[in-house]
Amino acid sequence: MELNFYATLVCMVVVLLIGRFIIKRLAFFHKYNIPEPVVGGIIAAIVLFILNAKFNIQIKFDESMKDPLMFAFFTSIGLSADFASLKKQGKILVTFLFCVTILLFAQNILGVLLSQVMGVNPLLGLLGGSITMSGGHGTGVAWADVFIKEPYLFSPAKEFALASATFGLIMGGIIGGPVARYLIEKNNLKPNIIENKDYEIKDDDYEDESFFEMPKKQKLITSDTFIESLALIAIPLLIGTQITKILKDSAFTLPTFVWCLFIGVLLRNILQGLKVHKVFDREVSVIGNVSLSLFLALALMTINLSQLATLAVPILVILIAQVALMILFAAFITFKIMGKNYDAAVLSAGHCGFGLGAMPTAMVNIQTITNHYGPSHLAFVVVPLVGAFFIDLINALVIQGFLYFIRFFI
Repeated sequence: MELNFYATLVCMVVVLLIGRFIIKRLAFFHKYNIPEPVVGGIIAAIVLFILNAKFNIQIKFDESMKDPLMFAFFTSIGLSADFASLKKQGKILVTFLFCVTILLFAQNILGVLLSQVMGVNPLLGLLGGSITMSGGHGTGVAWADVFIKEPYLFSPAKEFALASATFGLIMGGIIGGPVARYLIEKNNLKPNIIENKDYEIKDDDYEDESFFEMPKKQKLITSDTFIESLALIAIPLLIGTQITKILKDSAFTLPTFVWCLFIGVLLRNILQGLKVHKVFDREVSVIGNVSLSLFLALALMTINLSQLATLAVPILVILIAQVALMILFAAFITFKIMGKNYDAAVLSAGHCGFGLGAMPTAMVNIQTITNHYGPSHLAFVVVPLVGAFFIDLINALVIQGFLYFIRFFI
């Protein structure tokens, strides 16, 4: 059964509503800050898996909107940042990047060591390491295509890569909230910005950047301003996709959403520097938040759980170990290195998201925590820059280094 664009859109919205309904009525999900798209999406994936396994009913969704939604979200992130704030957070960026790099090495060391202990191909350890955990589905499939060919000839690489990335995507959304909640409540942490519960709309509120982290507290939006903000979202989408096509197979190949993010940053700062137009941060955040929720709903409900069901014991052992590593790393290393404050706890939640393979999951983890405990503008600036750009470059170098090492054991 194939669902068209409109039927798929209805399903996405229903998944979000189901997630919200369950979270409101089951204290466990609210207590541990499990995001709405994750709850609803996993339930939908389980239902679809049962329909396929028991009744041989396969439902195929129209995924044409998945990429535009993801690109729109990252463009909104880019439009929310200015060069002044990026310069201000320079030291924090380097420090967080240092944490991320350590994790990349740790993931690969753990994966390769476990594969050696279990007597399986060490490439399986790499596929269950930073390739899919920090790289996600795209990086996993890309490297799997390499491993299938000579000189590696590891035929099941693609199946393992997809299964590992899928497992990481699910677990990244599940563990981020609980880890941050543990850190925040154990250390009695509070956000730097005091949130006014009886929020009143004032003219100078338009200057408050913290509203990107507080999407439920929005000012009035008119049709004129919405069209302007929509144009600001559309332009980076167009330019970003064209850059990807032009630079395909070149030394500067990067995911399209990374280009959209940086075009958004450039567009905002050029307009701001020339004093041509002031970006309506609150309105851009509405578009970004809606895009993120819909994207996560579609991504999760289209996951093929049968891939996880067919996992061999070795890869399952590696993946469970990677989840444990991520939890411990975020709670005891990322949190401490980043300053042991509220921002550090939120950054840890974000690290759980993209450290297990999904940048949008990292952002929804952060959004869920900040909605519950208060804003952290630092996290919304640092995590996208590190998780969407720098990590891809560093991960490629780390993977190449490990391949050079393990080829002596293949």
